[in-house]
Amino acid sequence: MLYLIIKAAVSGVMIALGSEVARRYPGWGALIISLPLVSILGMIWLWRDTGDEARLADHAQATFWFVLPSLPMFLIVPALLRRGVAFWPALAVGCAVTVLLYATMIQVLPRFGVRL
Repeated sequence: MLYLIIKAAVSGVMIALGSEVARRYPGWGALIISLPLVSILGMIWLWRDTGDEARLADHAQATFWFVLPSLPMFLIVPALLRRGVAFWPALAVGCAVTVLLYATMIQVLPRFGVRL
């Protein structure tokens, strides 16, 4: 249980750090958050928990494929905000598009031999 608390605390500190920096310096906060810190931490935790190279390789490859459908959200949300759409509806639309793109990715990639 202590290990789980440590993992959550370290991961949470990284997110909190990025959001705190973004309050003062949006660009620097975006840089911190855009770094694949969560993915790196996930790989570290998975390696520590399993030591399984094949599982880690599968995880890293699936992460790559799942990053792609999430990218449009970072264009949709600011575009909607700049057009006067309130934050929560803009975020909801961005998330909905991301979910649809995830579902599409899950359906399409196996047809090309990509295992997620």
